[in-house]
Amino acid sequence: MNILKKKNRKSNLKALRKLGFLEGLSYLALFGVTMPLKYMMGMREPNYIVGVIHGVLFVAYVFWTYLIFNQYNLSVKKTLVLLISSLLPFGTFVTDARILKPLDNEA
Repeated sequence: MNILKKKNRKSNLKALRKLGFLEGLSYLALFGVTMPLKYMMGMREPNYIVGVIHGVLFVAYVFWTYLIFNQYNLSVKKTLVLLISSLLPFGTFVTDARILKPLDNEA
């Protein structure tokens, strides 16, 4: 593997880790902050804005997970765990520590 591909691979992993963090934060903000604002206080705008941001981050996370699956030859099981983790509160934080960080250390 030439050095350019290795550098690109590592930068994609870093991007996925950042996306996972941001996606996890947006998930918590959406369901922990803006949903109560919407349904308890009638404030719809924050929920819409955070919902759009969360949707974009979710799609980007899924795309980058696929890139890492290909570049690091991840097992299907680990890839599915990464994808399912984005549907669970705090899931992306846990999978970052257990799956992505070890990949970053070995690369």
